Amino acid sequence: MKVIVLGAGVVGVTSAYQLAKAGHEVTVIDRQEGPALETSFANAGEVSFGYCSPWAAPGIPLKAMKWLFMNHAPLILRPKMDAAMLSWMAQMLRNCTSERYAINKSRMLRIADYARISLAEVRDETGIAYDERMQGTLQLFRTQQQLDASAKDVKALAADGVPFEVLDPEGCIRVEPALKHVRQKIVGGLLTPKDETGDCFKFTNALALKAAAMGVKFLYGTNIKALDVEGGAIKGVVTDRETLRGDAVVVALGSYSPMLVKQFGIKLPVYPVKGYSLTIPIVDASRAPESTVMDETYKIAITRLGDRIRVGGMAEISGYTNDLGQKRRATLEHSVTDLFPGGDVSKADFWSGLRPMTPDGTPVIGATKVKGLFLNTGHGTLGWTMSCGSAKVISSIVSGKKPEIDATDLAVSRYA
Repeated sequence: MKVIVLGAGVVGVTSAYQLAKAGHEVTVIDRQEGPALETSFANAGEVSFGYCSPWAAPGIPLKAMKWLFMNHAPLILRPKMDAAMLSWMAQMLRNCTSERYAINKSRMLRIADYARISLAEVRDETGIAYDERMQGTLQLFRTQQQLDASAKDVKALAADGVPFEVLDPEGCIRVEPALKHVRQKIVGGLLTPKDETGDCFKFTNALALKAAAMGVKFLYGTNIKALDVEGGAIKGVVTDRETLRGDAVVVALGSYSPMLVKQFGIKLPVYPVKGYSLTIPIVDASRAPESTVMDETYKIAITRLGDRIRVGGMAEISGYTNDLGQKRRATLEHSVTDLFPGGDVSKADFWSGLRPMTPDGTPVIGATKVKGLFLNTGHGTLGWTMSCGSAKVISSIVSGKKPEIDATDLAVSRYA
């Protein structure tokens, strides 16, 4: 089949690669001049197969109220008279129950574990390098309350067979030796040893080259105007240059996916939640993390990427804005210098990106009511983590095959 993939971020490129492997003729369209130049460009660098939880969780509404008044808040809310924002927030609140949290986390872990296997396959097949490490994620607790609250995640990890280890302060230092300098600030941690790290931008660009060598055509600098649908079936994609014909279209446009499919009565509850990052050159390796440390207090991930540290996090609900507020930079700087003092944050590159979030945390992967139109979007903070797994799932579905994992509850129809 002729398959058109919309979006050249990590989700779009991995989808194109898997579709090409399945024997399809694939074209990728993106408005940027190359792959991974938006949300995939400078994310936190985590590949978090185990540290994988919905934002919608029991107790989050109360925590959110407290966060709004913190100096270095992990959540920033800029409410607007925006129907999509208000609807998304209402749906998210409805998912903040123990029952829904357990269902949503189980779905996310299912995809993430499949993605772990799928990423290893891609590495073996292509041999690409992207500053990758396989040393796990350490969720770091500064208070006993945080450590106690991790019990619900431990229960979910155990139920899904995901390896983990609850650590005392000395155990945390064993995993991340540089934390010995701040021993007094640590109460404990939760280690998910199967987690990885890596530069998403490097990975996506390297895989795009491999996909191109397989025959995938990339149309960069091309604006998508509309989908061409006739008689309830996809016919192609209208761009600012031409109309491309195709048998199937995979929408992997992140936060911009809902606008494209709305006219066909597809209500896709994906909304942008803005994140920020700093990329800092390592001055003293003995004071840098070995892998990823998740600062639970500020919800900030501090990740080793080769000779750099990537500091990423925060959730700002402010619509489709991409400004760089200095107050957000101060939060990132505070977290990394508090846990890993000695770095030179003045030399950091500051960035922001729009994460495509669903109200239940689970991405939307599957067919729609328009024949030949498929979705692979809504991965939130876990697009890099889930990309290879969700790409294999969507490739199977487009090819008319049964995916290797249960995907019946991943499609947009779950919101009906």
